[in-house]
Amino acid sequence: MNRPGDRVVAGVSGSLGSLTALHRAASEARATGATLWAVLAWEPPGGDIVHRGGPCPAPMAAWRRMAVERLTEALDTAFGSAGPGVPLERLVVLGKPGTVLLAVADQPEDLLVVGAGTRSRLRRALSPSVARYCLARACCPVLAVPPSPLHRTFHAVHRRNTWKLPLKTQGLAERR
Repeated sequence: MNRPGDRVVAGVSGSLGSLTALHRAASEARATGATLWAVLAWEPPGGDIVHRGGPCPAPMAAWRRMAVERLTEALDTAFGSAGPGVPLERLVVLGKPGTVLLAVADQPEDLLVVGAGTRSRLRRALSPSVARYCLARACCPVLAVPPSPLHRTFHAVHRRNTWKLPLKTQGLAERR
């Protein structure tokens, strides 16, 4: 039987890393009998500063709908029509991802699950890590899930395709 604080909160962005974290969060919820909260934080294009003078309601509603669609698509990609196999709450919130996740996972009994991928120096400089932000400020346990080995392989193939380099298929075929 779930108590009100028995929640596993997963940050969802739709990236491969967040889908890996979402699977891990579902596994943790299954093991503890908790409810899985899939949370997607969104911001208007251009950030908050563009809309401080009074955002027009129509574009804000359209951007929120797009965020809801992105969360639905991420959940469908991760679990298909069968779902995660645990009680699921979907939450789409306007705000910065780290701030939103900490506002949702606000009880000491919660478990916050976020993806923690490897990032280049340039990416770290341009956008701070949500995982680091949450690890430094959370009032509940935080599980930072590294990317899967398949994720790294996918990015290596993608880089080779981007630079139009030949693909090495040596290890891809099954040996008999």
